[in-house]
Amino acid sequence: VQLVESGGGLVQPGGSLRLSCLASGFDFSWSTMAWYRQAPGKEREMVARITTASRNIYYHDSVRGRFTISRDNAKRVLYLQMDGLLPEDTGVYYCNSVQYPRSSWDQGTQVTVSA
Repeated sequence: VQLVESGGGLVQPGGSLRLSCLASGFDFSWSTMAWYRQAPGKEREMVARITTASRNIYYHDSVRGRFTISRDNAKRVLYLQMDGLLPEDTGVYYCNSVQYPRSSWDQGTQVTVSA
């Protein structure tokens, strides 16, 4: 399983970012995928999840209405469109497969929301 996140950065409150996750080494199109984040000093939490054909989508209460998860099964890419970013959205963002979970959480993409 290989998952490579990108798209993070420094953004002002109210700004937007689009995260991408390129997947390989497993059957992406048959996998429920999720985005997680870990803020400094806090536990990792799931922020959004999407099933294989995008029929069922879950959002954490803190991001519902601001974030949009999507996927392109042909390209094996998972996306997270983040709008209306808040300072509390700061953290390292990771993607993960429910059926083929990652073995390491070393890498991700850093999102920093600050004025």
